[in-house]
Amino acid sequence: MKVGDGVRTLARGDYEFTKLDQKGKIIAEYIWIGGNGIDIRSKARTLSIAEAKSIEDIPEWNFDGSSTRQAEGHDSEIWLKPRVIYKDPFRGGNNVLVLCDTWKPDGSPANSNFRQECLDIMEECKHEEPWFAFEQEYCLYRIDQYPSWPLGFPQGGYPLPQGPYYCSVGGDACFGRQVMEAHYKCCLYAELAISGTNAEVMPGQWEYQIGPVAGISAADQLWVSRYLLYRVSEHYGVAVTFMSKPMPDWNGSGNHVNYSTASTRGEGGLEAIYGYLDKMKDHHSFFIEVSGYENEKRLTGRHETSSFEKFTYGIADRSASIRIPRLTERAGKGYFEDRRPSANSEPYVYTGVLADFTILEGSKSQSLHNRYLNFLNII
Repeated sequence: MKVGDGVRTLARGDYEFTKLDQKGKIIAEYIWIGGNGIDIRSKARTLSIAEAKSIEDIPEWNFDGSSTRQAEGHDSEIWLKPRVIYKDPFRGGNNVLVLCDTWKPDGSPANSNFRQECLDIMEECKHEEPWFAFEQEYCLYRIDQYPSWPLGFPQGGYPLPQGPYYCSVGGDACFGRQVMEAHYKCCLYAELAISGTNAEVMPGQWEYQIGPVAGISAADQLWVSRYLLYRVSEHYGVAVTFMSKPMPDWNGSGNHVNYSTASTRGEGGLEAIYGYLDKMKDHHSFFIEVSGYENEKRLTGRHETSSFEKFTYGIADRSASIRIPRLTERAGKGYFEDRRPSANSEPYVYTGVLADFTILEGSKSQSLHNRYLNFLNII
């Protein structure tokens, strides 16, 4: 451990209990999105091994929504409906993580549940086989001092200007590698499609990539990867933030979405991409409104961002709203990168809107957009 970097490690033997015989039982950790849209909640229950062979075997459950800003105290129960099972890297063995969405007793989705609307869009788009890959950025903060401050920043002060930190190696430039390594391994163990990671431009800032993954599974995996990152941060005594602009005059944190369809991946794919961009240009403000909380603080036209006020695209242009990779240009087909979404963007909402406007002419996402904006106004 680097002295003074704010990262601690657990004592040897802290994980010995994971080897204990569970006597034919498993622990299922139910995971859901909380009431502010970026917090993730979870609780565990005991099941028999026979009860966890498939997602259909996992029983529904409920929780106190009045404690998560998802219900009132006089009618507090919110229902958890299991959707996907993943291997649990923390408990190991046959234990599982269960990604759930949240529902009110009247059958309507809870305030932060946008999964069903995204799923409906993806079902209508499946003939185009939409693939998504996320570039999820985040920052690590100290919690051993107040006010909390990013790793690599002197408490209450600032480090040397940005330059040596991106893809950095060395104790004077790279901060929080222990956390990144543990998270990477946990994602692989849980069989998520994590495809890489790197240190980012600001000290204590990292990025990992999930995908490409088809349809609704892409957003499912991103949410589980965020959960795993939060859990790993507990072990190292640091905090994770997905704020759009953690520190003034430094690069913000984004969640770029790489997107392709059967049409863009096939012959004539580049022309299909330009056709998609023409559709997206006409609805730029619509996309910005669902791109994440306080994203206007990040999309300033500086620090490798476009301006939130204008839609732009270009080949290999990281200052544009949309970057078309050189490989896509040369091959005449492939994918493009939407650089607008913030680190705290809601992947069910953004992928749903992206697929809808490119494939379905924007016919399905208006209600999703409106409900998300109402949600942002409440939080």
